[in-house]
Amino acid sequence: MEINYGIISADDHVQEPFNLWTERLHRTTWGDRIPHLEEKRDGSQVWVVDGTTLTMRGVASVGAIMPDRNLEPQRWDEVPPSSYKPSERLGAMDADGIDYQVLYPTVAGVSGEIVGAINDAELELECIQAYNDWIIEDWAGYNPRFVAQCLIPISSPAAAAAEARRSVAKGHKGIVMPATPWNLKDVPHINDPSWDSLWQACQELDVPICFHSGSSSKVRLQAWKGFTPNLAAAMDGISGPVSSVPILANLLFSQILTRFPDLRFVFAEASLAWGAYLLETADHQFERQRLHSEGYELKPSELFGRNCYMTGWYDRAGLIVRKYLGVENILWESNFPQANSTWPNTRDFVQRSFANIPTADRSKILVENAAKLYKL
Repeated sequence: MEINYGIISADDHVQEPFNLWTERLHRTTWGDRIPHLEEKRDGSQVWVVDGTTLTMRGVASVGAIMPDRNLEPQRWDEVPPSSYKPSERLGAMDADGIDYQVLYPTVAGVSGEIVGAINDAELELECIQAYNDWIIEDWAGYNPRFVAQCLIPISSPAAAAAEARRSVAKGHKGIVMPATPWNLKDVPHINDPSWDSLWQACQELDVPICFHSGSSSKVRLQAWKGFTPNLAAAMDGISGPVSSVPILANLLFSQILTRFPDLRFVFAEASLAWGAYLLETADHQFERQRLHSEGYELKPSELFGRNCYMTGWYDRAGLIVRKYLGVENILWESNFPQANSTWPNTRDFVQRSFANIPTADRSKILVENAAKLYKL
């Protein structure tokens, strides 16, 4: 691992190119069910996945690198190349002082929830494998500064475990999945033991499972329809991270971490400060309701400290309460190229957020924790 700038961004996004799936899936088999761009009467374009038009604000989520951060490109020829070309991305990373980027998808869903919602298990798997092969070949294969993570099908835990094993063998360093798959299709709750085959695979493979905030629409407050687009985007930027509160709470009480003590979970684009509230509240409930009798050996905060990570990217209050989260449990990100990214001023945000943070803590949060987790 080569560190020149002193920041590993643990959550950035790739913009899938317009031809990713159309070039990798057989049109004779799937036709227009393949994820693709369609032209509208007004000249704009939209993504269509298995017959469903996505509700994205444009054809890409790249506000940080648009002339106006509040606007998204309405046609593919307006999309900045640094969002979908690794050669261009390296220049953006150098300009912002980023050594490595851990990559998440966009069109596939920030946690893979868009392709995961495809009801045809065969088409779901082919879309996921096309993405996984593309990100490892075209990005991680282009430069080791790009850290690839794979998507997994949620149609069955066995299929998910098989794809995790296939992808990690190709070089993927993390598993990205929707935190509430039962809200997407008729599959068991993640607390159900039927998912143990996936947890066992990830524990054996020694890779983290990553839940990206905002991907579970049924556990977040949706922006009011009367908001302007800018207000709605701001509301989504707030409600997305805190929608992880019930997801983390469920994980800590689920006994997944009791059955799989070496399994690790990342809460990406989560922000930090609410984590202190959740852990304090969870421990209080644990102690008042004497949950040791339910088969737990560790309190929720202890399970979090052993198994979980949260990411920040602008947080000052979150770093003040870092002792409650654990310095070893915090990752940093720039969230490039989304509109709320700190790009191109990430170093300024870091300087502001870490102004009174000891050097050892700063090094762990900005570099060491991610390097260890992703084995860079």
